Amino acid sequence: MNELIQGRAIVAGEAEGPLLVSATPLSFWGAYDPATGEIIDRRHPLSGRIAAGCVLVLPGTIGSSTTTAVLLEAVRRGTAPSAILTSEADTFLALASIVAGEMYGRSFPVVVLDADQFTKLSGTNRVQVHSDGVVLT
Repeated sequence: MNELIQGRAIVAGEAEGPLLVSATPLSFWGAYDPATGEIIDRRHPLSGRIAAGCVLVLPGTIGSSTTTAVLLEAVRRGTAPSAILTSEADTFLALASIVAGEMYGRSFPVVVLDADQFTKLSGTNRVQVHSDGVVLT
């Protein structure tokens, strides 16, 4: 790990994993398969990639509360990302993590990064996410 990035933890938690980054927002409804963790929207740049166990980096989500439902099912099945880093506070991502923690005893960190911090993740393969919002590359 070589660089420290200070984010803002919307949902605190610890996670580590391979990095999966997109500059394109993702609609989880119809774009994320909770049975496998695969991104199935064939128009999305991450199409065909498996986000399960990865630290998923997106500028945000597209859609509505269905994001929460899809992520809750992914957490239940063990196919959710280990953490989600985003450039804006996303109510639906936070809600999914908080409810997953209550229902299944398993939440995932949701951390907001400034837009310029996303560039620091370029070329990084793996990160650690800490409860205080620190991301180590």
